[in-house]
Amino acid sequence: MNYQYFILAKALHILAIVFWIGGVAFVTTVLLPALRRDQDESQRLAQFERLEGQFSFQAKFATLLAGATGFYMLHMTNAWPRLFEPSQWWLHLMIFIWAIFTLVLFVLEPLFLHRWFHAQAVKNSQRTFKLLQGMHIILLSLSLTAVFAGMIGAHGYQF
Repeated sequence: MNYQYFILAKALHILAIVFWIGGVAFVTTVLLPALRRDQDESQRLAQFERLEGQFSFQAKFATLLAGATGFYMLHMTNAWPRLFEPSQWWLHLMIFIWAIFTLVLFVLEPLFLHRWFHAQAVKNSQRTFKLLQGMHIILLSLSLTAVFAGMIGAHGYQF
């Protein structure tokens, strides 16, 4: 195994995760609460769609980079058998989080989620943004759990 490539992959993986989950944290804890406090419901949706559109490419890139480098590290270390060890549940959680975001960003959002969200926000902005923030809270909580467990698990802590 070429350790220089592995170290580079690990560094890129961590950068991708920091950028991606940091973005989710910002949207969840800053952007959505600020938009929900905005009294002008018509501006709320327009502002969200404008800002979300700017972050979408970045989130997709970070998600792809995290997936590619994660796969590379599993492959280069021949760590596939670790996926069958119950103490390595954090690997499953990381892959699960990655799969959810990848599915949403690349499949569900372009196919129907964006249009559905827009239509729901036009009908009932408060309820729709509350639902959106609730989903983000769940995803952020799972993501931070995966980051925490992955970090200590990768350094030998046995759960």
